[in-house]
Amino acid sequence: MAIDKKGTKQIADNRKARHDYFVLEQIECGIELVGTEVKSIRGGGVNLKDSWCAIEDGQMWVKGMHISPYEQGNIFNRDPRRERRLLLHKREIMRLLGKVQQEGLTLIPLALYFKGSRVKLALGLCKGKKLHDKRDDMAKKAAQRDIERALKERER
Repeated sequence: MAIDKKGTKQIADNRKARHDYFVLEQIECGIELVGTEVKSIRGGGVNLKDSWCAIEDGQMWVKGMHISPYEQGNIFNRDPRRERRLLLHKREIMRLLGKVQQEGLTLIPLALYFKGSRVKLALGLCKGKKLHDKRDDMAKKAAQRDIERALKERER
């Protein structure tokens, strides 16, 4: 969990999304949570791995995101996998809906972080990768690692 200059603190990152999708656009949005969920998030009890977003009745919802129940929450804890509403302006939701319907893109949560005292979600407008795209990315990363390793040995 890193804190950068802007006062943001990374909580969770969806690395699987960057492996399976091309991220065309990234949007920051708020998320509607209850108190025990925020306390659980502060403890790092969140998983974005299998989550996605859907637009229903003009509102955006994140589905499949798991927030572990807060240990001292007792009766105030909610269902860990419940749908949570995302906070975006209506025109942003309509613009994203148009892109999802016309271009066949997907809305995937990329990261969850604190910005000041607020919890924010980085939402990605994504296009699915084919198997050969994933292989190309892995080959590029491996080549870059080899180059860096060779340069490091050369400096010695």
